[in-house]
Amino acid sequence: MKLLVTGGAGFIGTNFIHYWLKNHTDDQIVNFDKLTYAGNIENLKSIESNPNYSFVQGDIVNKKMVDDVMTGIDIVVHFAAESHVDRSIADASPFVMTNVVGTQVLLESALKHNIKRFHHISTDEVFGALELESDKKFTIDSPYDPHSPYSASKAGSDHLVRAYFDTYNLPITISNCSNNFGPYHFPEKLIPLAITNLLEGKKVPVYGDGKYVRDWLYVEDHCRAIDMILTKGTVGKTYLVGGQTADISNLEVIHKILNVMNKSEESIEYVTDRPGHDRRYAIDWSKTKEELGWEPQHDFESALAKTIEWYQNNIDWWKPLK
Repeated sequence: MKLLVTGGAGFIGTNFIHYWLKNHTDDQIVNFDKLTYAGNIENLKSIESNPNYSFVQGDIVNKKMVDDVMTGIDIVVHFAAESHVDRSIADASPFVMTNVVGTQVLLESALKHNIKRFHHISTDEVFGALELESDKKFTIDSPYDPHSPYSASKAGSDHLVRAYFDTYNLPITISNCSNNFGPYHFPEKLIPLAITNLLEGKKVPVYGDGKYVRDWLYVEDHCRAIDMILTKGTVGKTYLVGGQTADISNLEVIHKILNVMNKSEESIEYVTDRPGHDRRYAIDWSKTKEELGWEPQHDFESALAKTIEWYQNNIDWWKPLK
């Protein structure tokens, strides 16, 4: 089987390629990535000589390049996206082009090449936000209510993917995941930023009161979920993938990092909140477990410790990025 992985030099795409080649040794992967600031081909240096792996640099909005790279592909796993909320607030244009237009270009090409499965990676942020003191969680029936240009662009791409299933019978699946963390995470996001700042002797910035709640998912667990969706999932369905069963605030996350790294609360610096900051995300992934038998294998504390250790041991990777 031959897979096209878009955005395979980014954080989750990188981890997925490593995971897939390790667990599906007979399959081939073509990594198609624009190599923006968040894409790093060095992430895949250890497998560049693998005969089942190849890399093509290109942009998913370029129809000719997409058509060329789609030839002979069986499955598309679509990670490529602009994903940083703060950057979308500063300039929404790249988010609309990549996340909406780029997805449509890929869908059209997948239809033309009779792709057996188009799997689209999305986010829980398309559902908006939950009340801080609520016990509610997002489900596959939750209405879309995106609050940032980033989440709005991802919502648009989700709708396009479903439209190509309903209108053209393109065999698609979608997964809406929560906040991932783990190795190769670009150090502008909360967890890697906190870890690397502490390693540099800097303070850790915390937005507002720090009580924002996210559902943290270890990236390896996410990769395993995608694997199960591709091999056991139902065409046309959406699957929710989360990592937590109990709420944990951003401030609690930072405290856990401080504890593992033997740092004090003096390392925290509260900064001005960002506009439209969603208070709480939580995912109900029980239906994914029920249908596919998937659940996270890593608890938050052990996965966080592994992540901290990775950044401690890979200073040469993240230092130039900062």
